Amino acid sequence: MKRSRIWTGLLLLPLLLTAQISGAGETVFKLTVDAPVQQVYDKVYKGLEDNNFYVVFEPDIGSNLSRFAERWGDEYNQNKLSAIRSMVFCNGWYANQVSNKDPDMLGLCPLHATVIGRQGKTTVLFNRPSVIAAHSPALELIREIEQEVIQAIEKNLR
Repeated sequence: MKRSRIWTGLLLLPLLLTAQISGAGETVFKLTVDAPVQQVYDKVYKGLEDNNFYVVFEPDIGSNLSRFAERWGDEYNQNKLSAIRSMVFCNGWYANQVSNKDPDMLGLCPLHATVIGRQGKTTVLFNRPSVIAAHSPALELIREIEQEVIQAIEKNLR
């Protein structure tokens, strides 16, 4: 009896690993376009603001990291990214609604998107807050926010 459980477990292990790996791509929304970073960045910024997600901070991560190029040597920018920029944004109405349903989920506020350049293409990355809120009473609202943000990102890029 014990051996059959072990064999069953071993046979199921690849299926479980495959399920986890296939779900991993759903954690981060990713959109790559054939356009310069600044153009994509400006369009994402406008899309967010037009949908009442106000950008409150804009770190230029790539410029900050470039200061360490000499110190880090071969460890610096191994993927040859031409830019790494982020925008931190929030919608006050949604923040209030989330706080009404689950104050612990205010850890998601503010949200952020990252724009990276590589080999002439630009990729926008957005961590899906619904992954973090999977067991939250605010999950449905957070899914709505997630979809609004994704639509705002896609608005001028597709």
